Amino acid sequence: MALVKLFASVLRREPDGCYWLVTPAERGRIEVEDVPFLAVALTVQGEGREQQLIFRTNVDDIVTAGPGNPLRVDTAASGEPVPYILVRDDLEARLARSVFYDLAELGKEEAIEEIRQFGVWSSGKFFRLGELGPDWD
Repeated sequence: MALVKLFASVLRREPDGCYWLVTPAERGRIEVEDVPFLAVALTVQGEGREQQLIFRTNVDDIVTAGPGNPLRVDTAASGEPVPYILVRDDLEARLARSVFYDLAELGKEEAIEEIRQFGVWSSGKFFRLGELGPDWD
């Protein structure tokens, strides 16, 4: 695990989307299938709009969702949600399925710019998690 954390600390993503391990002496390109990290735990502090959603990654980075570390949810070809959080410097972590389920349990319906949306608040910012279906109660 120490070696994995060391490599994670020198990981960079270039504007063209390529990932590189960059040390003072060397630079090597690596292939990343999706994103380099996995969010494996969620802690909630506070309540309402000022609550903080704090994620721990598989390399023990601690990230609080907010304006500087946004959450986003893409949709896979299968129609399943694919959630991510920005960890640092254009490097993201995909939320583990169990973490996304925990996050979805915290979700609330909000009227944002007069549009009903389902999502969560963290550090004063609303993050949309998905669509509200026609039978949403």
